[in-house]
Amino acid sequence: MLLFTDGSVDTKTRTGFGAYLVVDDMTLPLADLTAKVKLKQFENTTSTKLEMQTLLWALDDVLLLRTEKLMSVTVYSDSQNIVGLPARRSGLEQREYYASNKNRLNNTELYQQFFNVMDQLGCHIIKVDGHKPRHLKNDVDRIFALVDKASRLALRKFNNM
Repeated sequence: MLLFTDGSVDTKTRTGFGAYLVVDDMTLPLADLTAKVKLKQFENTTSTKLEMQTLLWALDDVLLLRTEKLMSVTVYSDSQNIVGLPARRSGLEQREYYASNKNRLNNTELYQQFFNVMDQLGCHIIKVDGHKPRHLKNDVDRIFALVDKASRLALRKFNNM
């Protein structure tokens, strides 16, 4: 199962929109995939927090859809934080999610949820370059662009209300 996630946040209002798309057939036309993009509004968020909130929401939905055949999920994200979290896990856990200045890390609860879900699903995370020129995009980039556009469009509509 392939999972594409992205989010867009307004830093002034701290309102953001997360988008995700589950793909099990990469040969479907983009128009068919566009109709399957899920959107959700998040309040009091930041760009880093929104990326985590969106991924966790999507993975919760994936867990609900889980079948016996589902062994793993490949997550595509342009969030450097998400991509780097698995490598940072042991250090975060050793320091009990405290920074060197003795302050609790922002998003500690989200990180803990992330690791819990990762353990359950056996996720593999792949970094996507979110804003490549059209002529350099491959199939993964084109599908990722669907969630990127959906989240940005939802935020733009919200801000124009």
